[in-house]
Amino acid sequence: MRTVNGMETSMAIGTEDFAEVRSNYYFVDKTGFISEYFSHHARHAKVTLLARPRRFGKTMLMSMMHRFLDIRGADENRKLFDGLKVTKDAHVMAEQGMRPVVFLTLRDWEAGKWEEMQKFIAFGLQDACRSLHYLLESDAVTEKDKRDFQMLEERKGNLSLMRRALVLFCRMLENHYGKKAVLLIDEYDAPIQCAWSHGYYKEAIEFYRGFFAAALKSNPSLDFAILTGVLRIAKESIFSGLNNLEVSTVVSGGYPDACGYTREEVAKMARDLGREDKLAELASWYDGYAFQGVDIYNPWSVNNYFKQDCKARAYWVNTSGNSILRTMLEDVTAVRERELAGLMEGKTIPVQLDEAFIYQNIGQKKDDLYTLMLFTGYLKCVGIESDEDDDETYELSIPNREIRSVFRREILDNLSGHVGRSILRDMMQAMLEGDTDIFESCLRQILRGMVSFYDVAHPESFYHGMMLGMTVWLDKKFTIQSNRESGYGRFDLALFPKTKDLPGVLMEFKSAKSEEDLQREAEKAQQQMLERGYSASMKDAGVERIWCYGIAFFGKQVFVTMVS
Repeated sequence: MRTVNGMETSMAIGTEDFAEVRSNYYFVDKTGFISEYFSHHARHAKVTLLARPRRFGKTMLMSMMHRFLDIRGADENRKLFDGLKVTKDAHVMAEQGMRPVVFLTLRDWEAGKWEEMQKFIAFGLQDACRSLHYLLESDAVTEKDKRDFQMLEERKGNLSLMRRALVLFCRMLENHYGKKAVLLIDEYDAPIQCAWSHGYYKEAIEFYRGFFAAALKSNPSLDFAILTGVLRIAKESIFSGLNNLEVSTVVSGGYPDACGYTREEVAKMARDLGREDKLAELASWYDGYAFQGVDIYNPWSVNNYFKQDCKARAYWVNTSGNSILRTMLEDVTAVRERELAGLMEGKTIPVQLDEAFIYQNIGQKKDDLYTLMLFTGYLKCVGIESDEDDDETYELSIPNREIRSVFRREILDNLSGHVGRSILRDMMQAMLEGDTDIFESCLRQILRGMVSFYDVAHPESFYHGMMLGMTVWLDKKFTIQSNRESGYGRFDLALFPKTKDLPGVLMEFKSAKSEEDLQREAEKAQQQMLERGYSASMKDAGVERIWCYGIAFFGKQVFVTMVS
């Protein structure tokens, strides 16, 4: 373990138990959340939902709350808070160790089929039973409850019993301690999102609606509950009828800095670790989130950055468990690819948010799709405008270099199918060198690797979106623009070089009606670029070499022409 001036400097990666982190790793003090939560204890909601992106510290926060609240092991747990912010609040410290707690994380309740999901539910409840096993020795717990508990502990409970498991746990704790229980449920919506992604949404939501309703709405043994997740799920009515519900999201509801690192916290980390020289790089890569107007860094990535000796990389990629961009790219319309290009160019997109999210609208309503991308961490809110009817429009953009990298990688992976990246690199190199033969050959190989793309409703838009997705890979060296006016028309795709040693690239796409028409359509595209002066904006920008490509597609066939 590394220490500086007696301070632990090892970074916790994948370790989310509060006690373990406090004992062995660098700890960012988030106990201010406890004071904030209890500062209005007499009037705080029966149920509080904290909605934040994955890997932003929600599980650690819940583990911290568990250790603070739990009546079992209260004296040992109290020591974990020595020297932290909350100990300066005598009123709140009086709440420490005063309640029985059920702490349950649903993050790993994920499976490809509903039948498998039921097994994960059974295993998850079995783990909860093990932590509460001592209740079987309590004289205050009824024999009936003990029998039901043992059924769950042995994974023999049916769906009906599993649906009411949390009510059972709370009742047994209240009977044993004479105090109502607290429920801490981490990543409550992870299994629901998994069910939606794998096609058994209807079966899963029927179970989880009853699971949460029993625990949160009609549970006489419940003191209060705190839930974390990514979204507030709406149409499924998980929270319907729950009048006393407090929801905190990235745009409203309080507790803005409960999850993620603030600018001050990152500055302190850098100072403690002797790496204040890296603050600018940290900000460029991992800052940019704005939770209710508070500047927030991605904590997972910051921890990994320091762990990996300050190597700036996209650490968040492939950790979130979301298939948001894949969904976005399933329906590549001309409008959507222009929006995507704008985001990659640093522009914003206007959205009317509905924080009560509906999964069925993904891919159907633009606003719901981009709302989901905001809540899952792919986008940030950079401004809010109200019209004369007080309807609010949120301006969203990509938050930082890391997410730009995630966009680029996921766009590339989804639009290039299973084609190797070496082929894509060869194609891009040939395109920049003006080698039409290799460019066309590589593009044909890529098309052969695509699946069922030829039966899309709007083939020209599809090919346009596909090429945009692949050229985004070059955005470090080029400014990529799509569907922009230049000369006397509007080019399909352009790559403006950021340095004078690189050529500019213009592309115009055509969809041919037959393989025999490919060459004619490609030449028509090329002629259109020349006649309408598409290269004017590049010439005005001082670009000396410009490759103008006319590209025609038919099914998995392609023809490329070029003029400089």
